[in-house]
Amino acid sequence: MAVLLLAEVNGADLAVDATAKAVTAAKALGDVTVLCASAGCGGAAEAAAKLDGVAKVLCADDAAYGNGLAEPVADLIVSLAGDYEHIVAAATNGAKNILPRVAALLDVMVITDITAVVDGSTFERPIYAGNAIQTVQSTDAKKVLSVRTANFDAAGEGGSASVESIAAAGNPGLSEWVEDKVAASDRPELTSAGIVVSGGRGVGSEADFALIETLADKLGAAVGASRAAVDSGYAPNDWQVGQTGKVVAPDLYIAAGISGAIQHLAGMKDSKIIVAINKDEEAPIFQVADFGLVADLFDAVPELTEKLG
Repeated sequence: MAVLLLAEVNGADLAVDATAKAVTAAKALGDVTVLCASAGCGGAAEAAAKLDGVAKVLCADDAAYGNGLAEPVADLIVSLAGDYEHIVAAATNGAKNILPRVAALLDVMVITDITAVVDGSTFERPIYAGNAIQTVQSTDAKKVLSVRTANFDAAGEGGSASVESIAAAGNPGLSEWVEDKVAASDRPELTSAGIVVSGGRGVGSEADFALIETLADKLGAAVGASRAAVDSGYAPNDWQVGQTGKVVAPDLYIAAGISGAIQHLAGMKDSKIIVAINKDEEAPIFQVADFGLVADLFDAVPELTEKLG
């Protein structure tokens, strides 16, 4: 069976972590062809060609794909779909915008956030905020899938696939790029960070969230937040971890002032080590924590930061 995998490309650069983890899932389905679609994506295509399990890379270098607009990328994928049984991408913000359009154009279902491949037509995915695993079997001729990358290891870089340049498909002209507003940060990207420090409603204010950020910087970590903290205006939306935010599985997850609602746990419960700091000893977060500290975060977090030197 042939698989077309849409690579996660940021500008001209390959998002290696997300793409490599999606490759691991996709190669269980058959021969993997990676599609890089962006402006100046030659370097991204070469990087994708080095991933283990990639048989071929298609490079669609065109200005129409330069800003990740979903409509032209979806049309490109549909124009290539005839040769593939599976169309796959990492479950990133971009792919969540593109894949439903692809599925609609192909008149098939889209199966989102798969966490395991049972066989070529059967997949597992979480439901009920991760409290149950649903097994989905599709009879569609083409399967459109997004991969929850936190559940897969990244493919190595020992591959040597060929790279083929392809022409752009016709641009439907349904949307146009105006501008990107990107917050610059020296911190690692949240979904691929090895350490994440998150704050919740207990932090109390946007100003006090600096405690969380200072600890994260000491650890070289990414900063996360619960939905309650985001809704209260303490942290920006792109820091949100949980069912309606980002799903992370770092080596170390530190939760300060987070009660542990199931919606938040759905986004971080697969972390290797979970450390919880909360003054409420009955907080649900302690049920999943490997290490729990019953303490006021305004005492514990500054002390921990200081001891880290």
